[in-house]
Amino acid sequence: MQARENSGGGRFASDVDPEFHDLNASIGIDKRMYAEDIQGSIAYAGAIHSVNLISDDELRAIVGGLEKVKVEWEEGQFAVREEDEDIHGANERRLSELIGSVAKKLHTGRSRNDQTITDTKLWLRKSIDVLGTKLARLVQVLVSRAEKDVNVLMPGYTHMQRAQPVKWSHWLLSYAWYAKADAERLQEIRRRLNVLPLGSGAIAGNPFQIDRRSLADELGFCDITENSMHAVGDRDFVAEFLFWSALTAIHLSRLSEDLIIYSSEEFGFVRFTDEFSTGSSLMPQKRNPDCMELVRGKSGTLLGKCVGFMTTLKGIPSTYNKDLQEDKEALFSTFDTLDRTLVIVTKALDTIVVNSRKCEGALASNMLATDVAYYLVRKGIPFREAHYLAGKVVALSESVGVSLCELNLEQLRTVSQAFQEDVEQIWNFASSVEQYKVVGGTSTPAVKEQINSLRAWLEQRDFE
Repeated sequence: MQARENSGGGRFASDVDPEFHDLNASIGIDKRMYAEDIQGSIAYAGAIHSVNLISDDELRAIVGGLEKVKVEWEEGQFAVREEDEDIHGANERRLSELIGSVAKKLHTGRSRNDQTITDTKLWLRKSIDVLGTKLARLVQVLVSRAEKDVNVLMPGYTHMQRAQPVKWSHWLLSYAWYAKADAERLQEIRRRLNVLPLGSGAIAGNPFQIDRRSLADELGFCDITENSMHAVGDRDFVAEFLFWSALTAIHLSRLSEDLIIYSSEEFGFVRFTDEFSTGSSLMPQKRNPDCMELVRGKSGTLLGKCVGFMTTLKGIPSTYNKDLQEDKEALFSTFDTLDRTLVIVTKALDTIVVNSRKCEGALASNMLATDVAYYLVRKGIPFREAHYLAGKVVALSESVGVSLCELNLEQLRTVSQAFQEDVEQIWNFASSVEQYKVVGGTSTPAVKEQINSLRAWLEQRDFE
């Protein structure tokens, strides 16, 4: 009858159907929050002790018993029983075995509704800190690689067509800025979730005048919820985290897609080391970028977790409903996937080999067509007209079958008399890159400014 004690007490005359019990039970998933459940229970024991609901001796017994339960979990000695419906019931059942009926006083005024969301927030807060550190490490690696390879030039692409010459470092740092934004969004989620729901009971609140603000301080929350119905039914922080995870994974997927393309034989810009490459079961010559393909694939899975849980939220009425039990699987699997993904992406980027010769060999003078327009602007021609004339120069080069830089001055002057001998200075990729000195540009000073800015941000975040 233990299962009924945990989820209905004397209201029912018989046990639940065994198959329904299996569907209803979440212990296989939420046992992962054993430490958070014990942490919250110890704090709650202190709160009910403060209003004289348990004595000093009973408090010591409960706290001591819970600490023993935690050790059993940590050492792999905790035995989950068939009747254990969830981590809350399992811990309380074991506590009762250790200290007797005093354990039954622990749940006074508390519901699994406010207990489970408190545990979830404690777990997610800790997990967010883990991911924040790993995102910082990714930014560190991107910045370090950008600094190391700052002189490498490559084509920049729009619409997957060669556009303008840029620094390889500029491309790397574009993803560092994505990761920085992801880290900042993650901290915003942490701030919003860091509000204590414990003390809300099942729906109406707690009748024993416990000090919820002291409880929040003890558990490291910055505030307390102010509406018990909202508190027990709120899973917006879960939805936010799942969306954040999907968006972060999408950024990693786009990075991976670029690197998959760049590592192909047709490009040859980068080469993954043996540790992050796989071969073919049939073709001995293959070096497959499976590490990046898996990252790209996982992004779809994480997006699915987000959409799935949002659909669950959409279908339920206010306050707590058992549908909300689905939050744990989505949270845990999403964290695990993203945690592993960040580690692999960071390691792969830290060891990737850049082929500067291939990168620079892919540059072509037609990528300097915009520079032709800028040249004409500097000669006093309005940009729209200069852009048109530069297009005519491109058309001319195509019609005579030569590259832009092979057109002579006489040919160029058939397009515009503004062309002079100094037009030869256009055909230099390094000079083209270095003209973009504004903040955010791809010149050496601008790239170094980005590096310094990101390093300063890392230092302020105090990440390990």
